[in-house]
Amino acid sequence: MCGILAVLGCSDTSQSKRARIIELSRRLKHRGPDWSGIHCHQDCYLAHQRLAIVDPTSGDQPLYNEDKTVIVTINGEIYNHEELRQKLKSHTFRTGSDCEVVAHLYEEYGENFVDMLDGMFSFVLLDTRNKSFIAARDAIGITPLYMGWGLDGSIWFASEMKALSDDCEHFVSFPPGHIYSSKSGEHQRWYSPPWFAETIPSATYDRLLLREAFEKAVVKRLMTDVPFGVLLSGGLDSSLVASVASRHLAKANVAKQWGSQLHTFCIGLKGSPDLKAAKEVADYLGTFHHEFEFTVQEGIDALEEVIYHIETYDVTTVRASTPMFLMSRKIKSLGVKMVLSGEGSDEIFGGYLYFHKAPNKEELHLETCRKIKALYLYDCLRANKSTSAWGLEARVPFLDKEFINVAMGMDPEWKMIKPDLGRIEKWVLRYAFDDEQNPYLPKHILYRQKEQFSDGVGYSWIDGLKDHANAHVSDAMLANASYVFPDNTPTTKEAYYYRAIFERFFPKNAARMTVPGGPSVACSTAKAVEWDAAWSKNLDPSGRAALGVHAAAYESTEDAPKRSAENGKLNLSQKLQGVEATV
Repeated sequence: MCGILAVLGCSDTSQSKRARIIELSRRLKHRGPDWSGIHCHQDCYLAHQRLAIVDPTSGDQPLYNEDKTVIVTINGEIYNHEELRQKLKSHTFRTGSDCEVVAHLYEEYGENFVDMLDGMFSFVLLDTRNKSFIAARDAIGITPLYMGWGLDGSIWFASEMKALSDDCEHFVSFPPGHIYSSKSGEHQRWYSPPWFAETIPSATYDRLLLREAFEKAVVKRLMTDVPFGVLLSGGLDSSLVASVASRHLAKANVAKQWGSQLHTFCIGLKGSPDLKAAKEVADYLGTFHHEFEFTVQEGIDALEEVIYHIETYDVTTVRASTPMFLMSRKIKSLGVKMVLSGEGSDEIFGGYLYFHKAPNKEELHLETCRKIKALYLYDCLRANKSTSAWGLEARVPFLDKEFINVAMGMDPEWKMIKPDLGRIEKWVLRYAFDDEQNPYLPKHILYRQKEQFSDGVGYSWIDGLKDHANAHVSDAMLANASYVFPDNTPTTKEAYYYRAIFERFFPKNAARMTVPGGPSVACSTAKAVEWDAAWSKNLDPSGRAALGVHAAAYESTEDAPKRSAENGKLNLSQKLQGVEATV
């Protein structure tokens, strides 16, 4: 990931203003430690901090068209850039960067080219010929982008709000799947797939089509000129990513630096479910596995730095970001600059444990739509900023546009969880990769029950965070929280503790309003309670809140993976008969 900063329409064009923008851009240096650049045109500035993944030698930014009248600063990866170059044969390319196509696509097609891009991206493009500009963000919001306004009428864009929060009177999170044009002064949605209207799809489940779409999504994300690996927790999603990537590497020389053996990475407290499960998957796949342990105290010591980087006080995000933040530092120390991760699967397939309570397929589908649309506020934010804090790029194949179209186009009846018929959460994904002749994963791993990331790294992690917060936030402080924090008032001591840290770094009201309101619960408490009122007694956003659903709800860390695996060993013919009888 890179860091971008654009300031357009400044009243001050002095050298001191340029120096200030360079200073602010340096706040994003962690995102792009490899090089920095800035382009000034009259009262417009485009700055860039580069993490070099593709074409490290010549792809420095900002990037230009042939006569440098079009300038672009972009954070992202354009996976179909080779295909797009074929459509731009009349243009001259200066670099091998995948991002250079953006400037030439604008020349060729004007502002209506963004939907041609297959990738993750946030960019600002300046056309000096008429002094207009556009800004755009990828379909789901995998890459972060903020938009702000200065008192002098200037408009700002930045990868993280720390680069604009001090100089902008107001700022917001730029909406995913949108483009902003200075010509209209408005945001317009460029990403509008059929499922986005939340109509109930009706396509029949095609397991091979789903499998092929995911394999393509993984393979295209192996586009790199630097060492890479896979974040492997041992759960279904990361294990499938690792399995597909490992298969591809065995028959294609993708990573010359590290050969054809895939590297995998996992973190957890000593004896945690994730460490055990990941080791089992890594041994099966034959990956070069790296295992990192951390202590509760090490995680607590990192909290302030984590919140500064992820720019949120959301409880579930802080819990899950801290181990990921610590692991990213270790990974970067090994010389790795890019990893694949499994975010997005639970939102697409209804994988969270509260989906067991979905009353019908219509409700399930609408909730998956809502979850995907909110990813940029939660898991995408966590995965991007936790890794980018150390100059590491995370790519997420489950959020591939074409894969989402396939997965969200099927009749949601196939996604309904029906244990009596052998259909656990994400059954359609599990069965798609249930290959008897050439197994992707062992059966008990393929059908292993979901573990929340913040639980999987070790159940005592959440308990330790709560204990620490309880020791530092008094009853009186929490009782008066509505006066201290009238907006998005924290309702627990843990939430209060994170909020207090956040406010020290980002004291403006605009900053706190970029975080979703109310106490966040990873299992979407509001919907869970609507589906089953009994869940109102279990509001903790841990997987253990899913009493009666999660196999490890009352078990020790050692027993949990075993019970989960036993629950997953279901007769395949019974599964098929059950599904065929109900769809």
